[in-house]
Amino acid sequence: MVLNRRYFLVLLGASVGSFALDGCALAQSNMEENTSTAAPSPTQKSEAKKGVITLPPLPYAYDALEPHIDAETMRFHHDKHHAAYVNNLNKALDKHPQLKNRTVDQLLRNLDSIPADIRNTVRNNGGGHINHTMFWEIMKPQGGGEPTGALASAINQYFGSFANFRAKFNEEGGKRFGSGWVWLVRNKDGKLEVVSTANQDTPISAGKFPIMGNDVWEHAYYLKYQNKRADYLEAWWNVLNWEEISKRFTQAV
Repeated sequence: MVLNRRYFLVLLGASVGSFALDGCALAQSNMEENTSTAAPSPTQKSEAKKGVITLPPLPYAYDALEPHIDAETMRFHHDKHHAAYVNNLNKALDKHPQLKNRTVDQLLRNLDSIPADIRNTVRNNGGGHINHTMFWEIMKPQGGGEPTGALASAINQYFGSFANFRAKFNEEGGKRFGSGWVWLVRNKDGKLEVVSTANQDTPISAGKFPIMGNDVWEHAYYLKYQNKRADYLEAWWNVLNWEEISKRFTQAV
């Protein structure tokens, strides 16, 4: 009887311990899930909490931008490509922990201050991270149309009309050789211009503020449009979130 009672107490202790451990694990899992899916603040969209860069969630479902951008492209683009930039950037910063007190924007604005052994990694993956973070935010379901207000006036001032701006934007995106981005930026003189950059380079590194940008890497469109980049560039205007783009224009000026 004593043996059975002792055996029962041992089992009870083990069960309680297991329950406590499971509870801790569940709490930790929930914390990690919340960390990975929490939306970035409007003023710190290109950075995560101090020390660790996290992948921001899509602001909408994978299929929300169809038929213009398909769900499978969105899934691979966000969950694989963007996630890889975040992971690679964190690994690089682990080699120089003193850099973790800077935002990604600050790292990219001062690339010459980054240690040489990780400079290209920060340039490529840091750029990939903030470029894509912006990209998801300036698109939305049932988007498109034309900008209004101050942004519309500025576009008319610098490009003559929205139609001219759109044509120039598509032209620059179409002639970017290989992989890269096409942008509407505010330059150092305070003027709006359309530029393109190679790979994951960001206008931030050149002292320019990106107001909107389109990804012309093949992974952004190839599953649906194959080699027809021009068709993708034209379709993309149907998913633009002009409210968000206007906010970025306000930040730029």
